[in-house]
This record gives sequence, structure tokens and C-alpha cells, in this order.
Amino acid sequence: QVQLTESGGGLVQNGGSLRLSCAASGSRFSVNAMGWFRQAPGKQRELVAAITSAGTPTYADSVKGRFTISREHAKDTVHLQMNRLKPEDTAVYYCNAGLSIATMAEIGSWGQGTQVTVSS
Repeated sequence: QVQLTESGGGLVQNGGSLRLSCAASGSRFSVNAMGWFRQAPGKQRELVAAITSAGTPTYADSVKGRFTISREHAKDTVHLQMNRLKPEDTAVYYCNAGLSIATMAEIGSWGQGTQVTVSS
């Protein structure tokens, strides 16, 4: 079983930046893809960004050009640099790790979530 420990998040003004980090521990042999999802009040959880072990990233259209995902393989850690944040980015952000980007939401492991709030 994979355990995910998240850090970062908080309150920032419109246009500001935040950096989220997530470290995987435990049975990491099943981890290929790592990434971030978010869930705003009253909305479904959605993929924000993910990255494969080969370093191939995927981004939601709403964050392209503003967010950058990166991965440190030696530490099994993934980072999400969020720039030019908007109030609509406000949500709980969840780290996820799984076999593939296509299946991670359904069968991957989840972190506890970290709140990101962007004030207008």
C-alpha cells in the first residue's frame, strides 16, 4: 500500500503563486503515475495535472500555461507549481499515485488533501 504525504497549500491573493508537494512511501512498486486532483464545494473531483514515470505531463485545460508538475524519482515526490492563481482555483487538492494516468482516479492511492484558497 502506498502512503502519500502532502505539503503546501494555503491562502493566496488573486494572481499569486503556491507550490504543492507530495511524497510517496510504502509499497511504491505500483506507482507509475503521480498527480493532483482538486474538488471545489459542490463540484466533482477533477484531474489538475499528472505525470508519468517517464516524465510525460498531462494538464487540465483550465491550468495549462499556469501550473507546472514535476517529479523527483529518487524521492518519489511530485510537485505542483501553481502560478497566476485565480479564485476559481480554490479547492481541496488531493495527491494521487497509481499505475497509470488513465486509472489513477479509480484505483490509485490518495493523500489526505490540502486546501488552496485564492482570494479575489
